Amino acid sequence: MNYRDFLQKVIYRIINPLIKGMIRVGITPNFITTTGFVLNVVAAGFFVYAAIYQPYDLALIGWGGGIVLFAGLFDMMDGRLARMGNMSSVFGALWDSTLDRYSELFTLFGICTYFLLNGWEWMGVVTFLAMVGSVMVSYVRARAEGLDIECKVGLMQRPERVVLTALGAILCGVCGDLLWLAVPIAVIALLANITAFWRVRHCYKELRGK
Repeated sequence: MNYRDFLQKVIYRIINPLIKGMIRVGITPNFITTTGFVLNVVAAGFFVYAAIYQPYDLALIGWGGGIVLFAGLFDMMDGRLARMGNMSSVFGALWDSTLDRYSELFTLFGICTYFLLNGWEWMGVVTFLAMVGSVMVSYVRARAEGLDIECKVGLMQRPERVVLTALGAILCGVCGDLLWLAVPIAVIALLANITAFWRVRHCYKELRGK
């Protein structure tokens, strides 16, 4: 069992009672998915507001990171709710994947805006590269699955990207130093794009084998 599977089991043990309560009151997975997306938009709003009106108040960046981390729980709960409540659907899977991409791009857009408007132009470029990498990691997997290839390889999948972004923002707010946010974003920019090409190579080997 790898570390991701272990952490997933631990989190499921914690949230299962909450999931059962949601089933009893009739909450749907699509509602949870949409709520997580809205929270990410709110987090992006914190970053943009800080960039324009409060550039020296890094506490707002920390609050934004906290919201991103909280929204990440909704990303786990929607799938768990769908399975436990027998509410899985093809549209639900599409809705979840679509809002996941929007959520991540809104979050990184807010961070990119902060960097660009506050003298960290080079980090604005790096954040854009992180946005490209995050989209391409998901795109290659989706394209591979369309070719009947399982493609979950790589170091920087969505859970890792969300946690790194959120913790970087939180530490930035706590420590009052923008480097705490810059370093994780740079790591995401590098490893997400490496992961995308890693997946392309994996697909090439699978197709060659067939």
